[in-house]
Amino acid sequence: MTKPTDEQLATLGAAFDTFARRYKLADALRLDKPLNELDKQTLLYVGDHPACGPSDVARFLGVANTTISSATDRLVKRGLLQRERAEDDRRAVALRLSAEGEAYVGAQAQAHQAMYRLMLERLSPAERDHFIAMITKIVYFDH
Repeated sequence: MTKPTDEQLATLGAAFDTFARRYKLADALRLDKPLNELDKQTLLYVGDHPACGPSDVARFLGVANTTISSATDRLVKRGLLQRERAEDDRRAVALRLSAEGEAYVGAQAQAHQAMYRLMLERLSPAERDHFIAMITKIVYFDH
């Protein structure tokens, strides 16, 4: 296998930068105060795993429990997340999206679908399959 050229690296970097900028700008325009990436990912995880604990989120995102504690504090203050104590174990905390948090996660999902659709519409059906296979290979590599 050959190594990527400097030109390939530069082209890929420019494409990723443009992609990230468009995504971040679209997201920033939707909220008065845009969320940082950790907060967004926390909401998305809780949306997919209702009643999970903060340590579940931390483990999935690969960050310290204290980092998630700070994120959940911010999200609770913004009214996007709720903490619930279990009756049988008052020390345990379950995280749930508030109604506003559910609306946010739903809007994120719609925005992602629109962005993915725009990306894939520019490709032929065969190119789409090839692109998806390649990006999946990159993302799910073995160390």
